Amino acid sequence: MGIITMISTWIIPCFILCVLLIATWKKIPAYELFVEGGKEGVKMAFSLLPFLVGMIVSISILRSSGALEAFINLSTPLLAIVGIPPDIIPLALVRPISGTAALGMTTELIETHGPDSFMGRLASTMQGSTDTTLYIITIYFGAVGIRKMGYALKVGLLADLIGIIASIIVVTIVFG
Repeated sequence: MGIITMISTWIIPCFILCVLLIATWKKIPAYELFVEGGKEGVKMAFSLLPFLVGMIVSISILRSSGALEAFINLSTPLLAIVGIPPDIIPLALVRPISGTAALGMTTELIETHGPDSFMGRLASTMQGSTDTTLYIITIYFGAVGIRKMGYALKVGLLADLIGIIASIIVVTIVFG
């Protein structure tokens, strides 16, 4: 364990040192390029800000309007027949929208049910098996200026659905 800790402590400083040594050897102005990259990063952050604010507002409206709870209450009988716990549905619905909100929901589920419970394992597996598709499309496609995103949206949401279903099946088989 001590070797892994030592490696993880020194890997980034050694990488930075290697980059600086190679830049010096090839006579590349490393500091000037670093500053230029920082400027581009700040410009990119400002261009992403409107899209990010839009996503945050949308998520807040979804959660505070009661629409999410109404959907869960409506779908609970069907979920009981299939064997899907209704507590996991908010995570499955929010995960494609926001990673931070989904992480908060996962944390709540783990605090409520415990990390070694079926629900804790299912939430953790679902968190790792899906992606923030709508967030990625909104932020990154919007920042780059891509307007035709229909296929990317369909494939991304299909991959999220497959990840949700697979996580339920795998956790049920392994820990059920």
